[in-house]
Amino acid sequence: MIIGVTGGIATGKSSVAALFKKIGLPVVSADELAREAVHPGSDVLRAIVQQFGPEVLFSDGTLNRERLSQFVFTDAAARRALNQITHPAIARLAESQLAALVEAGADTIIYEAPLLYEAGAEKRADKVLVVTANPAVQKKRLMARDGIDAATADLRISAQMPLAEKVLRADFVVDNSGAPAETARQVELLCREHAISFTGSLFQ
Repeated sequence: MIIGVTGGIATGKSSVAALFKKIGLPVVSADELAREAVHPGSDVLRAIVQQFGPEVLFSDGTLNRERLSQFVFTDAAARRALNQITHPAIARLAESQLAALVEAGADTIIYEAPLLYEAGAEKRADKVLVVTANPAVQKKRLMARDGIDAATADLRISAQMPLAEKVLRADFVVDNSGAPAETARQVELLCREHAISFTGSLFQ
């Protein structure tokens, strides 16, 4: 079974995926695949530079993600253009890694993808888990994580599919508003309730 893990920006998707990894489930991260896809010299990076200009690169030729985000979070057309460049490459890498894990006999695989629904990638998953957080908590975390002000945080949150819509489409929901231990309790309980095989415990 492949479980897609998604949610809103700064709700803690990676933290939840890390909990699954801690109890022995293999994790494929779309963010890591995205970094692999834009390595210097790649066709994907060349297409991004052609679309947005050389200012989205650092001096060493690697992608300046923060600079690129300034384009896409304020311009829906730019965001669509970026997605059209990156999503096919990420899809190919994801399908390859997921297939390899299935072939190796993995019972349950976690596919962490922030834009799972936006990219139409939910079809790669048998079930979808949405990570939520209280809006005030989400905004505070985003501001602290990215070093941005409240207005910019609001803009970045609004640029994504509403979290409530993702929850309506989810098979499972984990609320990551509280303490890490509470999130861990939800993850372990979910595994036990749905007969997801795992090793060890998050509370040992």
